[in-house]
Order: sequence, then structure tokens, then C-alpha cells
Amino acid sequence: MITAVVFDVGETLLDDSREWAAWADWIGVPRHTFSTVLGAVTASGRDNAETFQYFRPGFDVARERQLREDAGLGEQIDEQDLYPDVRSSLAALRGLGLRVGVAGNQTARAAELLRALALPADFVSTSGEWGVAKPSKSFFDRVIEAAAAPAEQIVYVGDHRDNDVVAAKAVGLRTALIRRGPWGHLWAGDPLVQRDADWVIDSLDELPALLTG
Repeated sequence: MITAVVFDVGETLLDDSREWAAWADWIGVPRHTFSTVLGAVTASGRDNAETFQYFRPGFDVARERQLREDAGLGEQIDEQDLYPDVRSSLAALRGLGLRVGVAGNQTARAAELLRALALPADFVSTSGEWGVAKPSKSFFDRVIEAAAAPAEQIVYVGDHRDNDVVAAKAVGLRTALIRRGPWGHLWAGDPLVQRDADWVIDSLDELPALLTG
């Protein structure tokens, strides 16, 4: 029995294109060049923050993020960044009586911006607020606590093989990989995803029928 569904953020609920473009502009690199290097880093299974090191060795992401904020060019999350199926799917799941949550590897500022969107969710939290990040078991312990359900009754939905599917399954959650964004498309057929994902989906709107079928 499933009683709660918790969603990753980037490339699960949000199209990250605008934020990555903002980073490319900030460091003065053509957007296509930045995206191509990001893709190479992704394909090798490394943390996407390593992308910056190819352009600026020693790049301090946290410091530069604060400089962006100070310059009035900080994080922006609004309705245009949501994938079209987000509100409908979250609302449908809540309509089924499931507890719906959002928890991803984002900053505390991103959590504020997400909550301002008034998504149909029971809680919105980020690694920046919790002080622990995926794929750490401690992050998913917090997910279980926030979802207020046993691990085996929670579905974690994300686009990333290691951070979402493998890590969530390791602590006993059910998992769904969404085939969108670079990670979702790249790893949808990966052996580890095939092993650990209960479902591989193309749209969040598939979830209500899958979880009640």
C-alpha cells in the first residue's frame, strides 16, 4: 500500500534550463558550450557542480551563488519553470488521499521560492534547509520523517539514477524514475535503474493510475 509520494525538484518538477543558462551567463561561457560540458560530466556519473571546474578551476559554487544574489541575479523559480504536468499530478495524488511532498537537493532560498508557488503539496523541503543532501541516507531519513509513513509506503520520484532511484531504494522506499531532463533520458535504461526503479514514467500524470492500479 502506498500512502505518500515525495518528489525530487530539478528536472522532476522544474525545468532547469533557465537556471543553467543563468550560470553560463554568469561565468561568461556560451550556453551551448556550458550545456555540452554539463552533459559530459553527467554522462560520467559525476556531480554536476564539477562542470564549473572546466571553465574556472577552484570555482566556489556557494560563494558565487551568493554573489549572484547580491547582484540581483539570484535564483528564480516561478510558474514558467514548472513542467506542465506538475500541478495536475500533485493535485490528483492528494485527491486520492495520499500525502504529497517535495524534497530535493536545492538551497534554502529555493525552498522559499517553491513554497511561494503554493503547490498542492503537504510539505516542501530542501537539502539546504535540512543540512543533508542526496544521496545520503540521512536525507532520506528526513524524507521518511516528513512523509509520516513507513519507508515501504513511500514512493520517491526523481530523474537521477544515483541520487534518486538507487539511494531511495537503499533505505526501503519505492521509486519511480521520470524520463525527462538529461539525467532521466540518459539513465532510463540503465541496469541500476532497471534493478531499483519500481516504475519508469514519461509523465507525472501517469502516477495516480499506477499507484492505485
